[in-house]
Amino acid sequence: MKAFTTLGDGIAALKLGERPTPLPGRDEILVKMTAAALNFRDLLVVNGTGTWKPRAPRIPVSDGVGVVVAAGEAVTRFRTDDRVIGIFSPRWLDGGFTFDKGVGQLGGAEADGVLAEYRVFNEQAAVAVPGHLTDVEAATLPVSAVTAWHAVRRRSNVQPGDRVLIQGTGGLSLFAMQFVRALGGQPIVISSTDDKLEKARALGAAGVVNYGRVPAWEEEVLKLTDGQGVDHVMEIVGGENLNRSLRAVRVSGTISFIGEIAGLSAPINTVEIAAKNLCIHGIETGSREMFEEMNRFIASHQIRPVVDTTRDFSEFPDALRHLASRKHFGKVAVVFSERG
Repeated sequence: MKAFTTLGDGIAALKLGERPTPLPGRDEILVKMTAAALNFRDLLVVNGTGTWKPRAPRIPVSDGVGVVVAAGEAVTRFRTDDRVIGIFSPRWLDGGFTFDKGVGQLGGAEADGVLAEYRVFNEQAAVAVPGHLTDVEAATLPVSAVTAWHAVRRRSNVQPGDRVLIQGTGGLSLFAMQFVRALGGQPIVISSTDDKLEKARALGAAGVVNYGRVPAWEEEVLKLTDGQGVDHVMEIVGGENLNRSLRAVRVSGTISFIGEIAGLSAPINTVEIAAKNLCIHGIETGSREMFEEMNRFIASHQIRPVVDTTRDFSEFPDALRHLASRKHFGKVAVVFSERG
């Protein structure tokens, strides 16, 4: 089979080569991959940033969908020809997160990802595809959608009428916006371009702020909420941006801390956290149980992921460069075959 590999030495050094097609064990399924979707984390792995740098050649990318072509004799969850999605954390099936459950996350320094023509999954580490989604749409779910669901539904527990600040218009942000709307909340979206904000309005944003033209975007968010602040924040950027989120959220509000785009550390106004009685949650993707709950919600509300661009499998480096440009609106995907 063909597969991409990386040593964390940059996009230009990615290698497309051949490997033996794997065989499934007794409790495993062999999946012919049809589509994959990219996350910011994939850039960290391919560029060898910090602990994301692989120590040996790794197949990158965590999110992918495919068709079961063979199954071990003990497999009961799936059958041949089923469409399936591998979960990001193969050991996190249910319950709360522990470090043990985070071992072996796909497409990182310690475990291969999905950017190969065939991939073996333990049957417990995969979920069925919502029937109304295409393969490309389904491929976008494991990290971005599950993380957004964890933040919006499980941690913030968004209720009808709640105002939720959503930062950016990448895949995770748009999933959060779609979930907030379906739950009856009011998403307020910030982005750096009017074009992206108009698209967000068309998808149901209740309010928008262009932080390219209004750097003090938190002041505009306060105006949109009659000076009270939003009920919840999806903190996608991280770093010093958290201070702006602290000013934009209401007293006793919640912040779901997700992003690392702006860096891994920054000075934070801790006085405001206490003075406003805030709850800040760190969000680590989600479990298989959350994934399956989310899929039922997606199916019942007929939610369709927003896909910005698709590239052929061989064009994976170009897809990564497009992701790095931050010009995308929604997800960037890779297609293996005509089934995508």
